[in-house]
Parts: sequence; structure tokens; C-alpha cells
Amino acid sequence: MAAADGSSPEFLFRSKLPEIPISTHLPLHTYCFENISEFKQRPCLINAATGHTYTYGEVQAISRRVAAGLHKLGIGKGDVIMLLLQNTPEFVLAFLAASYLGAAATMANPFFMPAEIAKQAVSSGAKVIITQSAFAEKVKKLSQGSEMIIKVIFIDDDDPPTKGGYKFSSLIDDVAKEEELEMGDVKISPDDVVALPYSSGTTGLPKGVMLTHKGSVTSVAQQVDGENPHLYIRSDDVVLCLLPLFHIYSLNSIMMCSLRVGAAILIVQKFDINSLLELVPKYKVTFAPVVPPIVLAIAKSPAVDHFDMSSLRMVLSGAAPLGKNLEDAFRAKLPHVILGQGYGMTEAGSVMTMSLAFAKEGFGIKSGGCGTIMRNSEMKIVCPQTGVSLPRNRTGEICIRSFQMMKAYVTNECRLVIPKCNRFFTDQYRLPTRPHFICFHVKVSIWAKP
Repeated sequence: MAAADGSSPEFLFRSKLPEIPISTHLPLHTYCFENISEFKQRPCLINAATGHTYTYGEVQAISRRVAAGLHKLGIGKGDVIMLLLQNTPEFVLAFLAASYLGAAATMANPFFMPAEIAKQAVSSGAKVIITQSAFAEKVKKLSQGSEMIIKVIFIDDDDPPTKGGYKFSSLIDDVAKEEELEMGDVKISPDDVVALPYSSGTTGLPKGVMLTHKGSVTSVAQQVDGENPHLYIRSDDVVLCLLPLFHIYSLNSIMMCSLRVGAAILIVQKFDINSLLELVPKYKVTFAPVVPPIVLAIAKSPAVDHFDMSSLRMVLSGAAPLGKNLEDAFRAKLPHVILGQGYGMTEAGSVMTMSLAFAKEGFGIKSGGCGTIMRNSEMKIVCPQTGVSLPRNRTGEICIRSFQMMKAYVTNECRLVIPKCNRFFTDQYRLPTRPHFICFHVKVSIWAKP
């Protein structure tokens, strides 16, 4: 059917959930702690390795002191710090500290080779690296080199193993109250960058993805805000943080979303099926964001029957497609658990579609789909050859429009800016089989288009 002006019709896909007001004017840390008075004494970060727990009040206070400590080291608005860490409470504290300063955090896999770490540190313009002593040799040249000297802070060593290194504890202990007050409240624009993850899912070498305060707030709000949240996480939930925080899935849908609603975050460094089965009843884990291999391990493990998994109410699988047969096998193993999928990418600030089974007032779903588009967004499927908008049951390229989208790529050569219409062509192909359900088809490269 042709449009009234004779042009091709636009077939737009939107959420079944109504749009909501989103506080895009707030800095990310302010938004996450906006309702902290309701759960200030509740657990925020639980270190599974030690059992140590930080309350929300402690996390807010410590992260501000870390920010003041970084400020003493010369970090300010517009600067970049690198988090070269496994999952630890210090990761969360340092990320929030950067946000308070108006700085950005770039996250790197600590198991990268030294050359890969150095390349990202140089590309991002990092002035500080926060890491663990186990990775000291990987950053030694960066902290002692003649061309570029980066301050290195270690979270777990009384005597820094690298000459000139700093202790993370000193960022907290050596900061006087006056210095924290001197730091003040930095004036942050919604378009300032707060996170700088590097995406390897694009054409060519990994690029820095500039995620803004506005975009991150939008992405979190799309998931957990509103009277009927798309992803219903409660303040009394215990959320499993097993996926690496240096990945956007964990950073956004686990860390940021949990902070926003006041849920406890159980921080785990390494996956082992038996350890996981012990942690669920020990800490009464209620929500487990995972990836397909973990779903497979749970579905196939006979040990599951010997542990009390009754606290677990939701399992979200993302980062790769989950087949219908595996979904059905998992549901047969744990029939009381809500299982669903999400689809996203770093360039979209994390999630673009998610199963509506996770909503407070959930919807029925079919196995094998990766859900519906998030609220306050629009999606269309276009023909790659003609750019014409396609109806459902046609294969084409996804185009998303939302404030959650990245601001730009950062490379050594240029900054590629996303157009002001917040439109992003993914070069990822999907087949919309029902009006609101987008199913995985095939993935190729990613590019931005005006």
C-alpha cells in the first residue's frame, strides 16, 4: 500500500508498552541513586569471593571519595580512566567515581595481550589504569614508558608491584573531607561521554564506542522504569553478576539497572557450574543474566536437582541466540523460572529488544525469539539494496531510532558521529515474524548511515 504522497510506506515497529518520561537531563550517577533514600541501608555489592557486602549508602559515599582521590591525581571532566579488572566491587566504585567527575571509563578485558591493552589505552586517551596486581606486567610499559606515562592504580596489593604505582585504598583513605568538598559537583551535560567500551563486532578493528549520560540513562529507563517495567527487577532482588563488567551487557543490564532499582549485585569472577549452583541458594539469587553456554550447562547438569533453586525467578540470556530446543530443555529443568532472551549491541548502549515475559505484567512468548523492541524507541526493517521499509515476515536490515544510541566512534583517525536523528543502521538482519517479535536470522557487519 502506497503512502499518501506516493512514496513507499513506513512500517515502524514499537513496543507494546507505553512510552514513559525519562530523566535524560540527569547525570548517570544521579539517576542511578535518585531513589537511594528508599534503600540506603540495603545490600548493594556482595563480593562472592569474600562475602563482604557494601550497602547502597556505602557505595555512594565511597565512590565519591574515589572520585576525589582521582581528582587529586589530576583526573577531571573529559578525561578517561581505564578499568582493567575482573568483576570486583572496585570496578563499580571506580566507574561511578568517573561519572561523578564527568570523566569517562573505558573497559578492557584484563586477559588481553599487552599490545591490545596498550592500543586501547592510547586510542582512548586513558590517563589512569585501575587494575589488579596479577596484570601488572601487562601495563608496566605504559606506566614507565618514555612516550606516554599513564598512572596505574592497583586494587589488591599493599605494595604496588610496578614502580610509581598507586594503591586503590589510598584514593579513599588519603582523601580529606575538605578535598571531597573541593571536588564539588561537576557540571555535566547529557551529551558528555560516561562510558567508552570497545566494540569488536564492527567492520575492521575494534573502535571506542562513545556512550553518553543521556544514552545510558535512556537505556536503563527503557528496561526498569515505568509502572510496568519491561525488565521487572525489584529492590529486594539479588542479581547475579557473573558476566564480565567490561562487556556492555553486564555493565548496563546488570550493574546500571540494579543500581537504579536498589537490587543487590552478587559479584562473581569466574563461571563454574557447581559453584554457581551453590551460590544461588546461599545468596538467594533471584535474577540471573547469562549467556547461552551457561543456559546449556544448567539444562544438562544433573547436579541442578540437588540444589535449592527456588529463589531463582528470572533468567535472561543474551550476547548470542538461544535456540528453541535449548529454551525448552531449560524450562523442563527449572519450570518455575521465567526464561527469555534479549538482543543488543555496544553501539546501542546495550539492549534493543527483550522478551516481554520479564515485564511486571508479563506477556506470553514463544521459544526462540529475542523479544520486542524497547519502549521509547522505533525500529524498522529496510531492504539493504533499496532502503525501502519492509513489513513483517520480510528479511531486511534493522534500523533503530532512540536516544540510547552511541554518540560516535573513537578511532585514531576520526570520530564518526551518529546523525542527530538518532538513527542507526546495524547491518544486522532479522526476520520480524510477528508484529512485535523480532527473531534472529543472520549477522554481518555494522555501519552508521546519515
